[in-house]
Amino acid sequence: MDDQEKERSIQYRKLSAYKYQLREPFEMTTDIWPEQDIETPYMCLTIDGNLQVRKSYAWDGPSGPTIDTKTFLRASLVHDVLYQMMREEFLDYRVFRRSADDLLKVMCLEDGMFVFRAWYIHLALRIFGETHARPVRKSESQKMTAP
Repeated sequence: MDDQEKERSIQYRKLSAYKYQLREPFEMTTDIWPEQDIETPYMCLTIDGNLQVRKSYAWDGPSGPTIDTKTFLRASLVHDVLYQMMREEFLDYRVFRRSADDLLKVMCLEDGMFVFRAWYIHLALRIFGETHARPVRKSESQKMTAP
């Protein structure tokens, strides 16, 4: 690719559809403490567990055969951020996945979800969630160019 082609091309990657986007930043303290601060354009997790999700972060909400309710949205945001950090290898999914799943359950209960629903959602995450926390293979996150 010559300089002229490079100048008018874009670099992109395909994404899954997102349902929600933050209109204001969100911040909370977690019990997930990475060895070093994690900083990306849309999120930050400090070594003392302070999680910041920046305005415009997009996420797909609760996954699986479930209903998106207000008692599930805040927890799904935090859980999606933490799983993204695992997929991008900022956090080791073998170390932090259980804590992320447990935090989702706690947040759902804090936000008024029925105990039984929070329990079965947590159980489903523990059984089926690992594939969504594992690091993405290089071929799946390949950069694409157009035109």
